[in-house]
Amino acid sequence: MSPLPPLPTPVIAKTVDGADFPVRRVFCVGRNYAEHAREMGRDPDREPPFFFTKWAETVVPDGAVVPYPQKTANFHYEAELVAAIGKPGRDIAAGDALSHVFGYAAGLDMTRRDLQLQARSEGRPWDTGKNVECSSPLGLIHPAAALGKADRGVIELTVNGVIKQKADLADLIWPVADIVAFLSGLYRLEPGDLIYTGTPAGVGAVVPGDAIRVTIEGLSPLAVTIGPPAA
Repeated sequence: MSPLPPLPTPVIAKTVDGADFPVRRVFCVGRNYAEHAREMGRDPDREPPFFFTKWAETVVPDGAVVPYPQKTANFHYEAELVAAIGKPGRDIAAGDALSHVFGYAAGLDMTRRDLQLQARSEGRPWDTGKNVECSSPLGLIHPAAALGKADRGVIELTVNGVIKQKADLADLIWPVADIVAFLSGLYRLEPGDLIYTGTPAGVGAVVPGDAIRVTIEGLSPLAVTIGPPAA
C-alpha cells in the first residue's frame, strides 16, 4: 500500500501583536455596498445578504506577491474589511454578534472577473472566478476594540499610488453585526473563520507589476504586488 500524503500545513494569519491566528474557513459577502452593486448591474436594495466561500489556502499575508492567475484576462481587486471570528456560535442574535468577533483586518478579494461574470450569466456558482490561489490577501488582525462596532471609518484602495476605491464602513448595507448574525443562522461559526464583508465601488483590473495598497482607518495597511503567472 502506498504511503498516505502528508497532512497540509495549516494556514496561519498574524495578529498585530505577533500571535498566530489559525484560519479555518473563509466566507465572503457579495454586493454589500450600494454603489458597487450598481456598478455590477444589480439592485442595491437591502435584500438578504448572500455568501460565497474560499479555501483557507487562498489567504496570504501583507507583502505577498500574488501570481496573476491562469485562464483570465480581467483580474480585479476588491478592498474589504475582514472580521475574524474568535468565539463559536449558532443562531447568534445581532445584539450579541460582535462579542464573537476576535478582531479585524484589511483584506482583498481578488477576482477573475471574466470567469465570475460568465458563471453569473449562466446561473452557475462563482467558484472559478473567486476561489483562486492567493486571492485573499489579509493584513494584520487587530483586536476588535480597535474598531468597536466597525460601523464607520474610511476604507481606501490604491493601485500604484492612485486612489481607485474610497468609501466609509458606514456605507455597508449589512454591517458586521448583522452579517455575523445572519451567517450564524446558516452555519455554526467557529474560531478561525474569516468573513470578508464586501467591497466599495471602483473595482478594476490589474496587471503584473501593479502594487495594491488597502487602508482602513484604525487598522494596519495591506500591500501586495501582482506577480507574473505562476509556473
